Amino acid sequence: MHDDVSLTTGRAKRVLTERLWPAVHSHPAPLEVAWHELPGEPVQPTDGLALDYTPYEVGAPWGAAWGTTWFRLRGAVPAEWAGRTVEAVVDLGFDVNMPGFQAEALVYRADGSPVKSLNPRNQSVTITEKAAGGEEVELYLEAASNPVILDYHPFLPTQEGDIRTSSPRKLYATRRLDLAIFETEVHELALDIEVLLELTHELPTGPRKMRILQALDDALDVLDLQRIPATAADARARLTDVLASPAETSAHVISAVGHAHIDSAWLWPVRETIRKVARTTSSMADLIDRTDDFVYGMSSAQQYAWVKEHRPEVWERIKQAVAAGRFLPLGGMWVESDTVMPAGEAMVRQFSQGQRFFQRELGVRTHGVWLPDSFGYSPALPQLIRRAGFDWFFTQKISWNQVNVFPHHTFLWEGIDGSRVFSHFPSMDTYNSQLSGAEVAKASRQFRESRRATGSIAPVGWGDGGGGTTREMVGKAKRLADLEGSAKVRWEHPDDFYARARRELPDPPVWVGELYLELHRATLTSQHKTKQGNRRSEHLLIEAEAWAATAAARTGFDYPYDELDDLWQRVLLHQFHDILPGTSIAWVHREAVAAYEEIRADAEAIITAALAALVGEGEQAVVVNPAPYRRHDVPALGGALASEVAAQGAATLEQTADGWVLENDLVAVTVTGEGHITSALDKATGRDAIAPGREAGVLQLHQDFPNMWDAWDVDRFYRNNVTDLREVTSISAGLTDDGVATVTVERGFGSSSTQVVISLEPGSRTLRFAQTTDWHEAEKFLKVAFPLDVRAEHTAAETQFGFHKRVTHTNTSWEAAKFETSMHRFVLAEEPGFGVALVNDSVYGYDVTRDVAEHPSQTPVTTTLRLSLLRAPRFPDPETDQGTQTHRYGLVIGADAALATEAGTTMNLAERVVRGATGFDPLVSSDGAGVVVSAVKLADDRSGDLVVRVYEALGRRANGSVTVHAPVTGVRTVTLLEEDGADLGPVQADAGTVPVALGPFEVRTLRFSLA
Repeated sequence: MHDDVSLTTGRAKRVLTERLWPAVHSHPAPLEVAWHELPGEPVQPTDGLALDYTPYEVGAPWGAAWGTTWFRLRGAVPAEWAGRTVEAVVDLGFDVNMPGFQAEALVYRADGSPVKSLNPRNQSVTITEKAAGGEEVELYLEAASNPVILDYHPFLPTQEGDIRTSSPRKLYATRRLDLAIFETEVHELALDIEVLLELTHELPTGPRKMRILQALDDALDVLDLQRIPATAADARARLTDVLASPAETSAHVISAVGHAHIDSAWLWPVRETIRKVARTTSSMADLIDRTDDFVYGMSSAQQYAWVKEHRPEVWERIKQAVAAGRFLPLGGMWVESDTVMPAGEAMVRQFSQGQRFFQRELGVRTHGVWLPDSFGYSPALPQLIRRAGFDWFFTQKISWNQVNVFPHHTFLWEGIDGSRVFSHFPSMDTYNSQLSGAEVAKASRQFRESRRATGSIAPVGWGDGGGGTTREMVGKAKRLADLEGSAKVRWEHPDDFYARARRELPDPPVWVGELYLELHRATLTSQHKTKQGNRRSEHLLIEAEAWAATAAARTGFDYPYDELDDLWQRVLLHQFHDILPGTSIAWVHREAVAAYEEIRADAEAIITAALAALVGEGEQAVVVNPAPYRRHDVPALGGALASEVAAQGAATLEQTADGWVLENDLVAVTVTGEGHITSALDKATGRDAIAPGREAGVLQLHQDFPNMWDAWDVDRFYRNNVTDLREVTSISAGLTDDGVATVTVERGFGSSSTQVVISLEPGSRTLRFAQTTDWHEAEKFLKVAFPLDVRAEHTAAETQFGFHKRVTHTNTSWEAAKFETSMHRFVLAEEPGFGVALVNDSVYGYDVTRDVAEHPSQTPVTTTLRLSLLRAPRFPDPETDQGTQTHRYGLVIGADAALATEAGTTMNLAERVVRGATGFDPLVSSDGAGVVVSAVKLADDRSGDLVVRVYEALGRRANGSVTVHAPVTGVRTVTLLEEDGADLGPVQADAGTVPVALGPFEVRTLRFSLA
């Protein structure tokens, strides 16, 4: 029996691959080809068509890395082809194993209208469905010679990832540029056999499998391999019955949606993504035109905006397909962003900017968040999804877990505030399905809610510029719509799938907390300047909005709506899940750092102008506090004359036999002659933050060579070897003019060096570290360690609008897998009555270990927190993080959640000193423990309304108030999109003061109408 099966399947596979697919295009007739290689960056299509073209011979090399070559194809349909379907067949020198990661082209007609893309899995262009004979053919190909960065040995360092360092050699040689007859019946036969052959691999031995095998043998027996087009119809007839046999009533239902996950940048720069999107959407619009039920879904408002700006002719085709309900905007976000590292306000803007674009430009609202490929998902996200007006969440990435298998496919995801969002993971475990028999069977076999729910989603298509969905995939879907032994496949909008799944699962399982990806943990640290630019940009824009809104309300300042929208969109783009995580080529990160500098300059210009309006003309120093906390006698979100700000006194510095003691009214810190911290005493409690006999602030270096995915991964074995950096080049101490005690330590190690300035300000619980590193290591991981005399059962790490608690033990494989985790501005280790926090200005990764004390008199368990500072992976950017890097971080001695939140916020929102005539009161203030102002801005709809967002920061219920210090005519609670909601409405205000009762970590958006 086994021999019979293998003989039939082996025969069918060989005929399919060696004879049928090559026979789909017959009677090839070479086209006349001319070309023009551009010397620099791409040009507009109208300019490309007008270039001077010279003859080109098929087979000649073309295309240096990142180059653009325009090909002109001319020919005529032979008269004897009348009545036949005619296509151009183009092979630019493709490596068919890597679609999306090599050469691609967009085809234009002579009038400049786009046709479709060419790529390894889609090499044809339909000239006519039914030729008259003699038609003149003229096509233009805008061909991109992108280098293969992700090769068969994908982790070898390469300089091809930046146009400044890539090789000038030509990478490709064309193989074929022909006209040919498209043999429709051969194509259909190939799909028939492929679907049935793949199905037999998944079926158990039994009648259904045997009958398919017999039908395949019967079909192949009548197929004359020397006369394939002539005998294809007879062969297909032998397969009719087995293809017509319907699926079981209980068969799993796969809701297919066309897809082409296109990273907004990754192994190519942003400028190439703009063209990838145009190519793919052209092909998908063409496929929509040629089919009846196929639907294609695409997320990311940014990508639609690029097409609108750069390829208006493609944009018109998209708009028409959207209006027809066949091209589906998904996700409602500006980009498919990372969700772990962006600040809360940035996540809000991902939603608001995305939905505003879809509503304004396409007249649609999306109902779900579509994030198949981001590297883990923040537990703050469910609340933000719901409060932005979305109903569902979709991802696939958690199936990549190294250790633990996620237990659900359709479930409720509960966040830190208790909000729940209906969620689905495709049981197919891919977001680039080909609708293969193996994938379809896996979707049915693995689906964990199959007792009550009937189906799952399948995003179908080649990603990353690979061309999206192909006509072959559409053909397979047609055959799999109702086929015995298979799941049922149908094209469907995800909204319809989620509506049905809700009905089928009225009481779904619940997952509480973060969706932690047990992979790609090093994305929290790679490409530090990109992460630093993101953090600074977020805070600058929040500050710019607040000052501009204050100035608009107080002085009539012209609120810069357009400028702020543009700045936010630029920041949001760089939060894409291969840019902010640091996993793109050098070109991408070089441009990101430059973009952040431009954003900084533009945001600072808005801040300067708004503050100038607020303080007036004058030469007095005005201290401005952009943080939502009062400090140094300056109100939160206000300004005061420096002459009216009380002096802070001074810290003290005492030299000892082996170092120094830095002290103020609250804490006393001992620094050794090696520049390490041996004591950090909280005077109020008498508790020392540092574990007895241990040293804190120790820089530690690890070998860092993961098994795969260099920039993405750090594997647990990195901890097996560690080097403490103790060598001191120089060390000195002193007091600054403003009373800050400092110790400056310089060290050398390997090919690198660091300078760390340790400082204690008067009246502060935070021991600050300002570190500058000249980093020239390879495959190393730099951390800074703080062993704490705290028996912490959890750490509390800041996330969007709150913090997330993680246990410090490793009782189960789920906890053990979280050996590198995320934070925003602080992480807190606390026991009842005492805690210690680490705060930072640009760090996102940390780890925690629990160490048993060596002596019974010591605290039984030491909690060691380590911040992750720098890495040095060599793929995809061999120069990752090389050069000068800066970090600021701090040890908050005697901290709780409130102090940690305040210290982290103020470290990231520094006071400013400007020149003017007067200080100014805040436009908005808040009252109540844990009630924190997150944003003060004018409404996006340009009505002049004031939007104030507050959140509960401590994880407990809070009662407080929000006051607007300006005439108010009305106030109501609104969504994160600043709109009215069914469960929202007016609130009572007394002279601009609104009482707020917030649940733990609740986010509340208030909209005030100003007089």
